[in-house]
Amino acid sequence: MTESPTPPEPTVITRAHESLGRITLNRPRAINALDLDMIVQIAATLDAWEHDSDVELVVIDGAGERGLCAGGDVRSLYDQITAGHAEDTTAFFRAEYALNARIAEYPKTIIALADGVTMGGGIGLAGHAAIRVVTERSKLAMPETRIGFTPDVGGTWLLGRAPGRIGEYLGVTGAVMDAPDAIYAGFADHHVPSDRLAALREALATRADPPTPTGIVLLFDETPGPSKLEAARPWIDDAFSADTIGQIVQRLRARPEPEASATADLMAELSPTGMAVTLEAVRRARALPGLRADLEQEYGLVMWFGQTQPDLVEGIRAQLVDKDRNPQWNPAAIDAVSAETVASAFAHTPPMPLWG
Repeated sequence: MTESPTPPEPTVITRAHESLGRITLNRPRAINALDLDMIVQIAATLDAWEHDSDVELVVIDGAGERGLCAGGDVRSLYDQITAGHAEDTTAFFRAEYALNARIAEYPKTIIALADGVTMGGGIGLAGHAAIRVVTERSKLAMPETRIGFTPDVGGTWLLGRAPGRIGEYLGVTGAVMDAPDAIYAGFADHHVPSDRLAALREALATRADPPTPTGIVLLFDETPGPSKLEAARPWIDDAFSADTIGQIVQRLRARPEPEASATADLMAELSPTGMAVTLEAVRRARALPGLRADLEQEYGLVMWFGQTQPDLVEGIRAQLVDKDRNPQWNPAAIDAVSAETVASAFAHTPPMPLWG
């Protein structure tokens, strides 16, 4: 007798308990990296629960202990670009950004549990939620310049509102934040130990006193340790207030702090084009009226990178395809990225509008 094949695990698990709806990303082996189907599933669930009177709160979390979400499935993005399937790339980003805006604007309270790795697309899910929880295992980042890209999913909106020049620093370098740093930079609100998350979810479902979601989270909140980012503000603000990436590197080299010199060394390995565009994107985001306007700006930049620039494909190749960790950026020199190139990124018009 032939055994029936085991059906595949669902990539998104949704269920409601008491008054709490729970959305769990379920690709733990890939640290819950997002693909288009997962985005569609999450959006459909939010649509259904918006008008379900039994669901009052929504929690977004990730399966496994490694993280909420490591980001979008950039290997698939590589395959789409190299195969010339621009329509698939466009569909992914339009759906993802619509979901980012939906989370920010959702009429019911969304609580994101950014336990473990939460980067790139994971920030798009967690960073715009009404209540954002981190743990001692949290590692948050927008690391796109490491693959010749630029922060998106509303990441530049958050970066533009970080204290001082922290946003430029985090966006340009892709530096990783722990829980204290994430709260200080405005990417998270509360620190809850990972071994108390199950109890937190149960309390949110049963709605014990105090009655507000924030009040319930505060019952489990523990003050995190000091933020390393806050302590580094003197050299970060000095260097990252410079006009260009080249000038930032010069200021970093002139600082006495060893962390400043190490940051300059790191920047020498990153995509010059990605860094230059990201620096401008964070600064322009400060003048934008809201998240949707920021997502529109990012959408144009993403399409520009995917359709006109070699660094994105090369960066993914070096990190995830050949894994030689030796990207050949074009141009390779920081000072070779002209102001005209950066301006062309922001002037780029995608073939299809983001909304509608």
